[in-house]
Amino acid sequence: MKPTRVRVLILLAVLAAAAGWAAVSLMEGQSGRILPVPWLAASTMWILALALGIWTLLARPRLQRRPGAKPMPPIIAARTAALAMAASRTGSLVAGFYVGVALAALPARVTEAGQDTLWAALGTAAGSLLLLLVALWLEHICRLPIDDDDVKGAQIESAP
Repeated sequence: MKPTRVRVLILLAVLAAAAGWAAVSLMEGQSGRILPVPWLAASTMWILALALGIWTLLARPRLQRRPGAKPMPPIIAARTAALAMAASRTGSLVAGFYVGVALAALPARVTEAGQDTLWAALGTAAGSLLLLLVALWLEHICRLPIDDDDVKGAQIESAP
């Protein structure tokens, strides 16, 4: 697996922001009401970010093979890396979508429903951004160190 590229995450966030903006615009155009955003969405993203943060803190010494820490089995390490990649993309998409919703809800913030939507969307986007950052940290921890044998083998193979 290749490391996650920031430009891919930015592209996903921009596309999701456009979808969020379009969802609010369609809802307002069809029904004249603002798209409701439940606070449960924000709390879910914050809980996911917290859970991934706890997993990262617990897995870090095992992945780095620190003295006294039991090494992590390779299959669990691979699944942890896959989890980190999935969480970074999820965080990017959800944050982008709710930033789009918040931007579209800015003109409607004069009403109580508009304010609720705006704050819930911003809370969800903040939790999603935290999930994204924790996922990138976990992915960074999951990277394998380069062994001296690998470097020597690469030099021998590239020699003419």
